[in-house]
Amino acid sequence: MKPHIILSHGLNSSPAATKVSALAAVAEQLGFSHERPDYSDIDAAGQVPDVDLRAIDRRIDRLHERARNAHRPLLLVGSSMGAFISGFVSLQVPVQGLFLMAPPIRIEGYARAFDAAPVPTLVVHGWHDELIPADEVVTWAHARAAELRLVDDGHRLDAHVDYVAQAFAQFLRAL
Repeated sequence: MKPHIILSHGLNSSPAATKVSALAAVAEQLGFSHERPDYSDIDAAGQVPDVDLRAIDRRIDRLHERARNAHRPLLLVGSSMGAFISGFVSLQVPVQGLFLMAPPIRIEGYARAFDAAPVPTLVVHGWHDELIPADEVVTWAHARAAELRLVDDGHRLDAHVDYVAQAFAQFLRAL
């Protein structure tokens, strides 16, 4: 049975965001069921320094509830804050894999550093990410032997949406 995919968008984004939409199209094309929870009501406070840190826990709770209700194997996918919460939820429910884009390794003021279940993981990150230093992601991925693809891009990976979609398709085919 193919895993059900939950795609989590980044902060101040939406389920219709470019990367998440591109990945949903790939999932559909390859015959995977998927969903895109909306966190925009939680994110209403603004950028990370302005966000009530309890909002991160509310995002984690929302994703955890969706994951628990899936009642089938899962694959969690996330961009930025969506990657952050996907990692934490992977520690709470069984998942078959993680596909993470621009994951924050630490969020100032948040009590926990990023962590994730020891499952097949592919991380795509920009060398020039202005919010999350690439070296932090390299260190995190190395410690977990996670596959890491670094691209010549910034945090949003705008210049690499097609590349990210192709990497996601490869990841899904390898499951």
